[in-house]
Amino acid sequence: MLKRIRPRIIIFACVVLTLAAALGMASHLAVRQGGGGVATSGIGGPFSLQATDGTVVTEKSFAGQLKLVLFGFTHCPDVCPTGLASMSAALDQLGPKAKRVQALFISVDPERDTPAVLRDYVSVFPGVIGLSGTAEAVAAAAQAYRVYVARVSPTGGPVAPGSTDYVVDHTALIYLMAGDGSYLGFFKPGTGADEMAAALKTHLD
Repeated sequence: MLKRIRPRIIIFACVVLTLAAALGMASHLAVRQGGGGVATSGIGGPFSLQATDGTVVTEKSFAGQLKLVLFGFTHCPDVCPTGLASMSAALDQLGPKAKRVQALFISVDPERDTPAVLRDYVSVFPGVIGLSGTAEAVAAAAQAYRVYVARVSPTGGPVAPGSTDYVVDHTALIYLMAGDGSYLGFFKPGTGADEMAAALKTHLD
């Protein structure tokens, strides 16, 4: 049973879903229904972040592999762990083909998500690599993927200067990128592992 998704994140996810549909619906159908084609939505682009082992990861890393890319943060109550669990389970269903797919979790909360925190968090999701970096590097990656990011207080208001008591509203889509870094489509929040694995297989067969 999927956990309840926070209403605020649902609102922003729906907004971005609408935008993504306008920019790349053909690619969305390719991911969800197994069709062909590459979107021209402008999603994806240059970024440089660090994995939890200190390795620098860019848009050119994992060349030749499909990439599942989810933006989120370790304090995320439900959407992030649900998405990560689906990604990890989908990779498990792929068997040997999973070597041709890399799942990435990009933290949009670099201040709290230190390498140690992020490493512990993703360790429970086999196959997923956690990425973070400076605030500027994370913002550049979010911009490349057209990801909405905003800090708000737990009550929904502005965050007091210096406060660490906040949540991060963010786009909750899981992006599917081709081996050459081009955008193939997305999975909406709540997509199950079975559906995700089936869609991935259409790009691996």
